[in-house]
Amino acid sequence: MEARAINFLKKIGIKYEFKKSNKRFEDGSEYRFEVPGIQGVEALEALIDAIDEYDVTVHRVTQTKGIMMLTDSEIEKMAELALEAKLELFLSVGPRATYDTSATVHTKEGARIGYRLRGYENLVYAIEDVMRAIDLGVRGIVVYDEGLLWALNKMRENGDIPKDVHFKVSAHCGHGNPASAILLEKIGADSFNPVRDLQIHMLASLRQVIDIPIDVHTENPKSSGGFIRHYEVPDMIKFSAPVYLKTGGSVALTHAWETTKDEAKKRVKQVLLVQSMIERYYPEAKISSKKHLAIPSP
Repeated sequence: MEARAINFLKKIGIKYEFKKSNKRFEDGSEYRFEVPGIQGVEALEALIDAIDEYDVTVHRVTQTKGIMMLTDSEIEKMAELALEAKLELFLSVGPRATYDTSATVHTKEGARIGYRLRGYENLVYAIEDVMRAIDLGVRGIVVYDEGLLWALNKMRENGDIPKDVHFKVSAHCGHGNPASAILLEKIGADSFNPVRDLQIHMLASLRQVIDIPIDVHTENPKSSGGFIRHYEVPDMIKFSAPVYLKTGGSVALTHAWETTKDEAKKRVKQVLLVQSMIERYYPEAKISSKKHLAIPSP
């Protein structure tokens, strides 16, 4: 049975060998840094100040509470700050099962619905949420629903969404195998955040079948495990490149944590700690420049 499965997977392009990745970002680099949970203007300002203070490079910041939780002026200010600092700014789709009238999603068994969308109306609301952010200059969107991703990608292909808008698939979608990775890439994902606790050889199996960047948690809030994997980062790069190292999550207690100014600085300190691990144990790894990023449009 196992041999038949392996042979069939090979026929459809899913092969696996535990080996280093030779894939790279457009500039030939292997890794970038992402800091999650930057929910508003003050946290972003504090993060940018901390980047200068610690003298580290951060390529992407993500807001996780939802676009609909921000005013127009807040989105515009965050986009302005990110543009000036040459940071990718990814805002999260607001409508999701946990925000609507679903009772099931709040049960132990129903939690597997995650942040997906329920019904036609919520699909409409989600697209409107995304279009609002795009109209205000944002070029990075975190999506939690595969159907929404497919629809947004069709809009991008048809010219209804600018070609330079990037879609990042959240770990909350719950994907972690090569077949799922291929599916997400085919329906429009520009980067893919697998489930947080994949082992190195599991990450390697994803990398061998897709070309888009893999977003890997180097640490997590207590609500999603609380683990810190700093010593594994060199191998994450070796076997997963090109990779976004998602760092700073352990500062928060939950996914939608309202990061304070002080906590934004602590998140950047975590980047410094991870960077020191790379310099100590894998110094030949190449960090990305600030080119080819989904930076907000002026």
